[in-house]
Amino acid sequence: MPYKEREINKMYYTMGEVTEMFDVNASQIRFYEKEFEVLKPKKNKKGNRLFTPEDIENLKIIFHLVDDKGFTLKGAKEHMKSNSGEVKENQKIIDSLERLKGFLLKLNDEI
Repeated sequence: MPYKEREINKMYYTMGEVTEMFDVNASQIRFYEKEFEVLKPKKNKKGNRLFTPEDIENLKIIFHLVDDKGFTLKGAKEHMKSNSGEVKENQKIIDSLERLKGFLLKLNDEI
């Protein structure tokens, strides 16, 4: 049985890592932090923001609603409040489908 590396999950992500993940400016992340109550990154002694994996999931949901689905900020806030469980479940499904797509594309390249 081949050795399979475990995916390393970090406890905190810096602002730079988050902006790289979403390919946006730090100002947009800070703006969403002010607008959405669900985003509450911790700050260290220097004032740098440290995002938890839960914050990253919430950012994925926000970007999906605003960028992909075309929600306004107000509409995205209301949708997240009224359908919080459903929205998080849908995001989990989207993430797993994206991982599957990446795997299949990698497999196709190797063939």
